[in-house]
Amino acid sequence: MNLVVRDKPCLVVGGGKVAIRKVGGLLRSGAAVTVVAPWVHPEILKLESVRVFERPYQRGEVASYRLAITCTDDAAVNAQVFRDAEAAGVWSNSADDPVNCAFTLPAVAWQGDLSVAVSTAGKSPALASWLRRRFEAEFDDRYAELLDLLVEVRAEARSHVGTSEIPGWNEAMDSGLFDVLQNAGPDAAREQLRSYLNLPELPLSDLTPSDEVAV
Repeated sequence: MNLVVRDKPCLVVGGGKVAIRKVGGLLRSGAAVTVVAPWVHPEILKLESVRVFERPYQRGEVASYRLAITCTDDAAVNAQVFRDAEAAGVWSNSADDPVNCAFTLPAVAWQGDLSVAVSTAGKSPALASWLRRRFEAEFDDRYAELLDLLVEVRAEARSHVGTSEIPGWNEAMDSGLFDVLQNAGPDAAREQLRSYLNLPELPLSDLTPSDEVAV
């Protein structure tokens, strides 16, 4: 499950090095981030988009947020935030403290809008991080290019058929589409994908100049 947290109020309890990573991940997802901690790292303080309260967590305040992440070395604080969150129906995570977690955070490899998440159900963050680095070594902008092509043709399928939930996607991906895109270019890959989806031929007005035949 991917949570949409854009513009949603999210709380980070803790202000150290771990909090820097948690804040960064939330900001990348567009969240409205608040940090509460008696001491906050300068790297966080310089982030103008983050609201900061340099004080201890106050009992019950997590109820004002949609999601909370605790990253302190104080077990009592971690447990209090978790209890408050459970009582308020707020999803909460406590770093390196699975007992006080309503959800766990996967390690994520990113390439543009494409992300691959690796989870060990909180049992081994080290293994998840190692696998993420392996994925990151493989991902490059070629995958972002493939994603853009799929988005384009998906929109076309919706326009023609009314839905993109049609047969042929898996077969197209297994047909060497990635290699066609890299070796023959986007036009060839687009036509191969469209053929697997049985989409009607594009009208002449929709053809790009490179598709038109000189006469």
